Amino acid sequence: MKVNAKSIDLAKVQADAEESFRKGFFCCEAVMETLIDHFETDMPHEMIRMASGMAVGVGKSGCICGALNGGVLGIGMFFGRSEQKGPKDPNVMKCMALTKELHDWFRENNTKKVACCRVLTKEFDMAEGQHKSQCIYYTGICAAKAAELIARELNIPTTGEITVLSYEEYLKTRTTPLSA
Repeated sequence: MKVNAKSIDLAKVQADAEESFRKGFFCCEAVMETLIDHFETDMPHEMIRMASGMAVGVGKSGCICGALNGGVLGIGMFFGRSEQKGPKDPNVMKCMALTKELHDWFRENNTKKVACCRVLTKEFDMAEGQHKSQCIYYTGICAAKAAELIARELNIPTTGEITVLSYEEYLKTRTTPLSA
């Protein structure tokens, strides 16, 4: 895969992932679109299709957060493998270490300290779309952190910062700036 990006603006990645969700992609799809675009890859946008079933906790099952799934898929797109080389293959070991780093960071930095969509959204009526502002926020931070990890490993410089909100700051956004 070709990567043409000379630098990555993490704040722009976060904002663009949030906007992609607002425009109609699910969390996972928005993360993938943003990573493909910001790294200026030669991967076709049709790749985003593989993320469609990962949204809303894997096909609306409420399991792992779709934004986190998007970050995992994005890291795999850059560092995964396509040959059967067994469990000690350095490529798969690196990919798994990076995805674990993303998972652990997401759990530590989201407002509820979990990775389960069902737990992240339990107080919302999903049918009414009440979860959207929270999910937009999680989509942005996951995309930005995945971009930061990918850029670090590819030696691509980054600018800007990921905006991680405290729980109190996050609560203020639920009816204003992040609303879908």
